[in-house]
Parts: sequence; C-alpha cells; structure tokens
Amino acid sequence: MAEFIDPAIVPKVTLPSGEEVPCMGMGTFGSDRVNAEDVSAAVAGAIRSGYRMFDCAACYGNEHQIGEVFEAAIKEGVVERKDLFIMTKVWNDMHRKVEEACTKSIQDLKCDYVDLYFIHWPFPNYHAPFCDVDSRNPDSRPFSVEEFMDTYRQCEELVEKGKIRYIGLSNFSQADVVKFEEMIEINGQQSLYNMLERNTSSYHNIKLEYKTEDEVLPHVKKEGQAFFPYSPLFQGLLTSGLRKLSTRDIRNENPKFSQPLFAKYDAVAKQLRKLADDCGHPLNELAINWLRQKEEVTTIIAGVSSVTQLHQNLNCLSWDITTDLF
Repeated sequence: MAEFIDPAIVPKVTLPSGEEVPCMGMGTFGSDRVNAEDVSAAVAGAIRSGYRMFDCAACYGNEHQIGEVFEAAIKEGVVERKDLFIMTKVWNDMHRKVEEACTKSIQDLKCDYVDLYFIHWPFPNYHAPFCDVDSRNPDSRPFSVEEFMDTYRQCEELVEKGKIRYIGLSNFSQADVVKFEEMIEINGQQSLYNMLERNTSSYHNIKLEYKTEDEVLPHVKKEGQAFFPYSPLFQGLLTSGLRKLSTRDIRNENPKFSQPLFAKYDAVAKQLRKLADDCGHPLNELAINWLRQKEEVTTIIAGVSSVTQLHQNLNCLSWDITTDLF
C-alpha cells in the first residue's frame, strides 16, 4: 500500500477563474517505454498517494486503462470525481471532429466531463505511433488560422454542453496566441520547460515555434493565464542517473539524446547533481522545486515510474531552494 500524503497539504495555486488546483500533477505519457497497464498502475498509486491532477491524452493510448483506475478509486471511496482535475487533449488528426474525440476520451476515462481540454499541437497532421522520424502523412498541411479557429469553436461548444470546463493550448507560437486572444479566451497553456530546456527550439525532431522562458512565461504572466510545463526532468536526464534506453524508447529519436548534443546536456546535468547533493536533495527534487518557485508556473506535469518517485515529487514541495546558482 502506498504511503498516503494528505492532498490538503499539497500547495495549491489559483487558476484565473479563482479555482484552486494542486501545484503538482502526474503526466501519463509512457506508451513508448511502458505499457498502458503499467501507466494505469502508476495512476492508481498516485491517487492513493495524494495526487489529484492528471494530464492525459488520447494519443498516449492508455486512457481506457486509466479510466478503469479512476472508476475504481471513486467506487472505493478513495476520492470523489469533484476532487480530481483531469486534463486531456485532442490529437492532430481529430481537429475536424473535436466532439467525437472528446466524447471518446470521456468514455475511456470514465469521468463524465474533462476539466481542461488542450489542443495538443497547432497543426492538424497525423503521424502513426512508432513511425520513422522521417515519415510524413501525405495529407499533412501547414498550420491554418482558419482551421484552428474552427477547432477552437468546437471546443467552445463542448464547454456549453458541459463536456469540458476549460480550453487550453499546447505547444503554440506566442505570436499566434497574441492574434488569437483578439477573438478568443485562452484559459491555459502547456509547453516544454525544465532547467536544461528553457528556450529550446525542438522537442525530439519537432520544431517548436516558441521560446518558453523568453516568450511563454512573460505572456502568461501578463495575461493571467495558467501555465503547465511538461517534461520537468528532461525525460529522465535531470534525475540521479539515466537508465539505458530500450530499442522502442522514443528518446532514441531525440537528437538531444545522441552525440554530440547528449554530451553537452549530460555534462551540465552532472554539475547540477553535484549542486543538488550540496543542497541535500536528489536532482529530480531540485528540478521540480526549481519549477515550483517560478511564479508563472501553475501545475508541474511530471511523469513517474515508481511509488518512490511519486512521494519524492510531493515531498519536494515542502522545502525551498535558497541559492541563486540556478
């Protein structure tokens, strides 16, 4: 049985709506490294450890299994639906069929409604799971403002129908966000952000049209938007040590995990581990704490692979970094 941490002691942050949410959430992406059953088992442990916010996505391929965990936890009285904050995303190939995609996620997650629904990527392109990095769908099209607005209007209809509560954007250019804000209300944003990828230009082989620290953070602060950074541990590099990658691990497709780039990032990670030791905490706690102390950050989305890490992620919220070395 996982050690229970009272959710009431997990620091809360306030959304623009005035609603309070926990500052630590669990990411459920892991389909390239672990199967859906392993992810759902981690979610079950997380709920019983005190987690109440979960970041899901249709393309992760595990929403059905996670939904069974949510349903069981509610039936057992471990948690009530109103206490959970469930986020998911519409995938690139469903931009013209948002309600169909959302309804499927709600059915799979067995959650009646979604708290925050993200448009996962700005472009409506589809890439099959585990496809070669050079593969491209022949029907792929460049980003279109008109198509995006249609997608967003579909999300607004889902708000009116009670299927979702808030709408968010994930991995969007801030130049585009500024244009959109003249026509729509954006409740929150999600982008890649950690100690080593502060203004990175790519995620794996996908070009990013934003700089998180220089562009996204100032904008969400100015506009009062919620911000949910993902990959806080740089896919395992900001931990006590990176395990050997399996052949099907998506990190094998990430140029940052291949030479010569990996040597550069690994050298900095080793320096950070020494500083973490001086602070008396493991590097993964330090990396999450660094994000927590950013005033622009709402909730940190961190994936986990063990009950121990679940507890570390929550326990690190009880202390502050007191040095300006980072």
